[in-house]
Amino acid sequence: MQGFGRYLAAALAARFASEGMSLAVVLLALERTGSAAYGAFVLTAWLAPHVLAAPLAGAAAARTRRPRLFHVAALAGFTGAVAALSVLLGRAPAPLVLAVALLGGACGPMVTGGMSSLVAGLGPAGPGRDRAYAWDASTYNAAAVTAPAVVGLAVALGSAAPAMAVLALAGALAAVLAATLPYGTRRPDPDGSPGGGPGAPAGLGAGLTALWRVRELRAITSATTLAFVGIGTLTTTSVLLASRLGSPGGGGWLMTAFAVGALAGSLTLGRITSVEPGRLARRAMAGTGVALAAAAFAPSVATAAVLFAAAGVCAGPLLAATLRIRSEYAPDAVRTQVFTLGAGLKLTAASVGAALVGLAADAPPQALLAGIAVLILAAAVLHVVVARPGAAPADEAAATGPSAGSATAPAGRRTP
Repeated sequence: MQGFGRYLAAALAARFASEGMSLAVVLLALERTGSAAYGAFVLTAWLAPHVLAAPLAGAAAARTRRPRLFHVAALAGFTGAVAALSVLLGRAPAPLVLAVALLGGACGPMVTGGMSSLVAGLGPAGPGRDRAYAWDASTYNAAAVTAPAVVGLAVALGSAAPAMAVLALAGALAAVLAATLPYGTRRPDPDGSPGGGPGAPAGLGAGLTALWRVRELRAITSATTLAFVGIGTLTTTSVLLASRLGSPGGGGWLMTAFAVGALAGSLTLGRITSVEPGRLARRAMAGTGVALAAAAFAPSVATAAVLFAAAGVCAGPLLAATLRIRSEYAPDAVRTQVFTLGAGLKLTAASVGAALVGLAADAPPQALLAGIAVLILAAAVLHVVVARPGAAPADEAAATGPSAGSATAPAGRRTP
């Protein structure tokens, strides 16, 4: 695939910066103001725009005549916000800090789903592209392992400010590498409007319409959104669980075990192309739920860490399968919208889960972890139900017409 090595480096650098922000912002706020709550508010401002900006970013990316400039500008805006927050947080008025966080967060969908949408343009459909999505998924997991470690090391050595600087440099590297990637050119129609033909850009609501009307997209989006309500609570729950098991600092080890397992799973199980991606996604969610349910009964942090790692291995293929489904079934005209919307919905679901566990923090952590497992298992069941051919709306064919590429095959033959 042309330029795929550079794409992976750009994606890893961008997602490293994105993953590190969750921890670095809170630690920098605590260091400069003594208030972790202030950091939480800034982080909320950073995450909140994702679901609202996702359709706008996707539509703009599809309509632009200069996709290279658009993607590089989005990454540069993201990087600029990280750098600005490293200077302003705790020193400038709170409204200004929150405004910068909102602007940076609005670029977030292009760091996640927006970049993943580029993979389809780097090579033809087939096993090679499926494996490419497994590698793409591994960049999320690799960033989830390395970014918190680097931030934690910087804080241990003296300050969270250098950690923010490292994140900004990673974002800048991503922007530079993105500028070297091959991008498809879109010739304007005779009337001057961008790109005609079957793959012509669609309106703002077209991506959401595709997510609803295309059965495979509807199934994976609804299932992963529900699953991420649970996954969004995992970090806080792991801290509470480790404390209950007699190791107050063990929560970080549990999440590291989960992230390392997810990286291993994406690099191994996620590269399996012989299994239909919908089935792979269901198995991933089911395995993750079972492993976390077992971890709720762990007698020690060490045992829980092993089970968290097993849950991560099972979760690893989920993202690769999700990316494959989006690429295969999203109509060409709304592919970027589908990717950015899917990522935005998952992040929003995770933030809802984090808020819910905050309200239920007095409950036994074992019960919270069991609840997470139930949500993820329910997500696997939801996928089965929604993916059935009888669950498709009557107008599904309208969303999978000639512009849908490989999705033009009879839906019954492609059902996960």
